[in-house]
Amino acid sequence: MHRSLRTSLSGLPRHSRSLVLSRGAHKEVKFSNEGRAAMLKGVDILAKAVEEYGVTVARAISLKDKFENLGARLVQDVASKTNETAGDGTTTATVLARAIYSEGNVAAGCNPMDLRRGAQKAVDKVIEFLETNKRVITTSEEIAQVATISANGDAHIGQLIANAMEKVGKEGVITVKEGKTIDDEIEITEGKPSMRFDRGYISPYFITDVKTQKTEFEKPLVLLSEKKISALQDILPALEIAAQSRRPLLIIAEDVDGEALAACILNKLRGQLSVCAVKAPGFGDNRKSILGDLAILTGGTVFSDDLDVKLEHVTADMLGSSGSITVTKEDTIFLNGAGSKDGIAARCEQIRSVLNDSTTSEFDKTKLQERLAKLSGGVAVIKVGGSSEVEVGEKKDRYDDALNATRAAVEEGIVPGGGVTLLKASLALTPESVPAANFDQSLGVSAIKNALQRPARTIVENAGEEGSEVVGQILERYGDKFTWGYDAAQGEFTDMIARGIVDPFKVVRTVLWDNGVARLLATSEACIIEAPEEKAPTGPGGMGGIEAMGGLGGF
Repeated sequence: MHRSLRTSLSGLPRHSRSLVLSRGAHKEVKFSNEGRAAMLKGVDILAKAVEEYGVTVARAISLKDKFENLGARLVQDVASKTNETAGDGTTTATVLARAIYSEGNVAAGCNPMDLRRGAQKAVDKVIEFLETNKRVITTSEEIAQVATISANGDAHIGQLIANAMEKVGKEGVITVKEGKTIDDEIEITEGKPSMRFDRGYISPYFITDVKTQKTEFEKPLVLLSEKKISALQDILPALEIAAQSRRPLLIIAEDVDGEALAACILNKLRGQLSVCAVKAPGFGDNRKSILGDLAILTGGTVFSDDLDVKLEHVTADMLGSSGSITVTKEDTIFLNGAGSKDGIAARCEQIRSVLNDSTTSEFDKTKLQERLAKLSGGVAVIKVGGSSEVEVGEKKDRYDDALNATRAAVEEGIVPGGGVTLLKASLALTPESVPAANFDQSLGVSAIKNALQRPARTIVENAGEEGSEVVGQILERYGDKFTWGYDAAQGEFTDMIARGIVDPFKVVRTVLWDNGVARLLATSEACIIEAPEEKAPTGPGGMGGIEAMGGLGGF
């Protein structure tokens, strides 16, 4: 603790202690059960809001009590992180966080490190169990099922996304835009150079659309570099070219930092130039190859050690271009690159020849297949229609959620939905499968086991049924059948996957990993918040004294 810190702890009850910094910033502290109870109340309020009104409303919630708000904000962060990683699962993440915190809070008072170790062992075992039971999806019908569930049961949205993915392939580019008609439309474009890769903007300052958290450019210039860009003189010529041509600039490099990054952000914030920096995808030789693919796609040049020209001597014809570019926190999408079709076809043929070489390792073949799919895949643009701007915006959000969930499902497979997966996973947590070193660790395992049953119980209760009774029947009658659960909409027990009630495995896995915050909350021994500063008393009659009036010097 800093030496200048003065405390007013002496003589005060433990629960009401406060800290006062020498600069005058007050900190209020609550210890042990009182602090955890306050945060738990905030978690409960947020979780109920999610269950009743959805995640969008819950994100806007800010509680008056700062200790309660602390709990609510931490769970909001869990849900946001899950959404950023997997594109879905925010409701499950919130409900599970609430359950883990509640269960862990009961065990509070034990050794917090052992409690956390036990909980982590349980999570590791659950993920291992789910890895062996997930199902890979291959058919268009399965893809439509996943998309439909994530679109709040809208089969039309699910089918449209399945059609788009079937046309352009798993690595193809699918984007969602606002249409100009009442009906939803899908536009499939083949033969136009497009690509998507898993790297997003380096800094959120580059965002152009705050609502969607995206950077969107029309006809941008593209600078490609194998090396890290730090010096201002390296980036300045490219910035000047973009400014003179009045076009946005996308920079893709090993990294962009220091003066170079500061210059980009400053130009963006001042409105002098639309610019965005993205780290190059891949590592080592694979990164070099992908940058080469991007150069072919955009008609640009990759600045590397092999090139005699340095970045500070860049010319306009060395910069690539694209019809449009969309950058999120997680990925970057090129549409209609300026590269020639013949050049792209030749690049694809070159990749195929290396693929067919018997000396190419399996690892390299996997990377080559990914590159080939990205270069040769088509483009699908889903144009969302509607009778009003509000309707189009709401539908577009559902399309985005469904598309994210579908990509996650195609990437890592699916598991039964309706909370059944976590419920069945709780059966895998036995003393034999998860040995605990001591009693406190066993409490950590039990906390996770009990929490895993909460999402299924919540879904059943929201449908007007008795949650504990239905969950008990699932475990007793169908415990050995991984895919069997309860269809709350129809009120019957069924094979969830056969019924089309599924979740992407990536979403469930991410929910489990991201709930480490809830495990941390459950073992917190102190909560610290900034206390409101006490205002100086005003003069008689509420008029304020001379100092409050700013003095009389102006007269």
